[in-house]
Amino acid sequence: MLGSKSGLWITSYLGYLQQYYDIVYYDSQQLANIDVPIKTLENIEAAFMEGGIDTAVAHLLKKEDVSSHYLTFCAGGNIAWKAGRMGLPMKSLTAVSPLDLSAQTDMPDCPVKLVYGANDHYLRPSDEWIARLAVPTEVIPGFGHQLYSDEKIIQKICKDLLDSLLNRQYQKL
Repeated sequence: MLGSKSGLWITSYLGYLQQYYDIVYYDSQQLANIDVPIKTLENIEAAFMEGGIDTAVAHLLKKEDVSSHYLTFCAGGNIAWKAGRMGLPMKSLTAVSPLDLSAQTDMPDCPVKLVYGANDHYLRPSDEWIARLAVPTEVIPGFGHQLYSDEKIIQKICKDLLDSLLNRQYQKL
């Protein structure tokens, strides 16, 4: 939601994953055409909720037509989820601290994994929602919403993605 200007943590993901994946990076704010004059978290979140997510979904659907793996953070999780439900070709979706998924009633047609910090009470969907959709969800103790920027979590998520890539390759043999 805060975009690429919120820190250098994204470069760690790129460093771990770029040798195994052809990476296309999208800044959610740019994809959503969000440009608020006063860049507070509340103003940016309001801009996403008041049409920014739908704008980003439309742009992503226009840009991508090849089935791909998606790794998303915060608002990017909601954007990719909705785009997947609207026909974005997806091999998988890993959404870390996705923004406000509790209104969703159906999953994208691909393997999905959600990752939340246990202390992210505001954005994490209820256990009932998770059970109703049967969406694999990992809740990591001791972390809040921005767990995706912690180096230990970055390493864990990248390792999990690479392990699943290797498992898929072995399954094809």
